[in-house]
Amino acid sequence: MAQVLEFKLPDLGEGLTEAEIVRWLVEVGDVVAIDQPVVEVETAKAMVEVPCPYGGVVTARFGEEGTELPVGAPLLTVAVGATEAPASSSPASSGEDGASSAVDEPSAGSGNVLVGYGTGAPAARRRRIRPERVGATAAPAPAVPAAAQAPAPAAASVFVSGSAPVGAGEAAGEVNGEANGRPGPVAVISPLVRRLARQHEIDLRRLTGSGPDGLILRSDVDSAIRRAGEAVEAEPRTAAASVAAEATAVRAGAAAQDAERIPLRGVRGAVADKLSRSRTEIPDATCWVDADATELMAARAAMNAASGPSGGPKVSVLALLARICTAALARYPELNSTVDTAAREIVRLPGVHLGFAAQTERGLVVPVVRDAHTRNAESIGAEIARLTELARTGKLSPAQLTGGTFTLNNYGVFGVDGSTPIINHPEAAMLGVGRIMPKPWVHNGELAVRQVVQLSLTFDHRVCDGGTAGGFLRYVADCVEQPAVLLRTL
Repeated sequence: MAQVLEFKLPDLGEGLTEAEIVRWLVEVGDVVAIDQPVVEVETAKAMVEVPCPYGGVVTARFGEEGTELPVGAPLLTVAVGATEAPASSSPASSGEDGASSAVDEPSAGSGNVLVGYGTGAPAARRRRIRPERVGATAAPAPAVPAAAQAPAPAAASVFVSGSAPVGAGEAAGEVNGEANGRPGPVAVISPLVRRLARQHEIDLRRLTGSGPDGLILRSDVDSAIRRAGEAVEAEPRTAAASVAAEATAVRAGAAAQDAERIPLRGVRGAVADKLSRSRTEIPDATCWVDADATELMAARAAMNAASGPSGGPKVSVLALLARICTAALARYPELNSTVDTAAREIVRLPGVHLGFAAQTERGLVVPVVRDAHTRNAESIGAEIARLTELARTGKLSPAQLTGGTFTLNNYGVFGVDGSTPIINHPEAAMLGVGRIMPKPWVHNGELAVRQVVQLSLTFDHRVCDGGTAGGFLRYVADCVEQPAVLLRTL
C-alpha cells in the first residue's frame, strides 16, 4: 500500500528563513524520481532548484508561483510506492479503466534535504498518470496525513480527457506564469529587486524590464514605486477633477444641443479628406526665406507698361512666380514627383502640371495649369485667369482639378506674411507665398525700404533631403530678387 509523505521546504542555509516559489517543475499526477528537482525557488541570495528526497506520484502542491514560504512549510506530498495516482488528490486522478503507469523508482527516500544536494543519478523522465474517464468510480483513498489533507490553492486538479491536469485557480496563461506575454518566471537582475517589489506590493508581471531581453532592473522597480506614490497623492485631486469634469460635461452637452452642425460633404468634404490623408501619409518638412521682391515688382511693371493699353492681358505676380517655379523644378526634378507606397518607389514625373490654390464661396479648390513647363509667363497668367473665373462660378470640371504635380499657394492675398502649407496629396511639395510689403532691408550695404516677401516650401521628406529643398527655395528667392537670373533658363 502506498504511503503518502510530505516534503517541506528545507533549510536553505546561510541564515535564510524564507523563499519565493518561482516555478513549479512538476504537476499533480507526475511521477518523480528520488532527488529529482521539483520546484524552483528564489531567496535573497540566489535562485535554486529544490530536489525531492522521495520517489513516487505527486499528490498535492502547496503554494502558487509567486508565493513566499518559510523554511519548514509544506511544498508537496508524494505517494511513495504507489502504482497510480491516489484518488485523494482528485476524483479524476485515478487510472483509466484500471490502467496506470508503474513507478519504477525505489520507494525509499534518499534522505537528502539540502538544496543542490542529491545522489547524482540522472533524473527519470517525467511520466503522467492517464486521466480517469468521465463518470468512472474513484479508487479508495489511502490514509493521508493531516498536512496533506489540508486544501491548497494549487493542490486540487481538474482533468480534461486527453489533456494534462490544470491546477485549480490556475487560469489559462497562468499555469507556468506569464510575464509581459512570455511564459515562465519573471526575470529580475537580483533577488533583492524581487524583495523590494514585494515590500512595496509591486506586481513584477506588470512591469516591462529595461534590461537585456526584458530583464527587470532596480530602476524599473523604483520607477514603479514612484508612480504608485504619485497615483496615491493624486487621488484627492482626481476626485475634485472628476466633479469639475462632470459639471463641464453637463455644460458642454447643453451647449452641443444648440450648436450648428455642418456636414462635411461636397467640396468641403473632399478638401477635408485630402488634407487628412496628406497629414497621415506624408512626412513633411518646411523651410522658408525672406526675399527682396523689389526688382521683381519693377520687372512686372515694365512688362505691363511695354504691352500698352491694348497690348494684351496684364502679367500677374502669381504668373511670374509660377514661371519661376517651373524653372526651379527643371533644376530640382525631385520635387516634381510622387511616392508609390505600395511599390516603395519614388516616381519622377516628366511634365509639370502646376496647381494653384483658389478660394471660392464653395471652399478651397486647386485648379491645374496643364503642361506649365511649356508655357511662358503670359500664357500661364492667361490660364490662371481662365481657371479662376471657372472656379468662382463653380464650373470647373473634375479633370481641371486633378492631376497636379506641384502646387503654388499665394496666401499673401489674405494679408498674411507666412504659413506652413499642407502638401496637396499625392504631390511632393508646395510653395507658399506671403504678402509683398515695404520693410526695412539692407540693400547694397545700406538700410533701405524694400518690397519684401516671405517664401515657404513644404516638401515630402521621402523624396529629398533638406539640401535639395533648400536649393530649390534659394533658386526661387534668387529669381525673385534678380529676375535676370531667370533669363538663363528661357
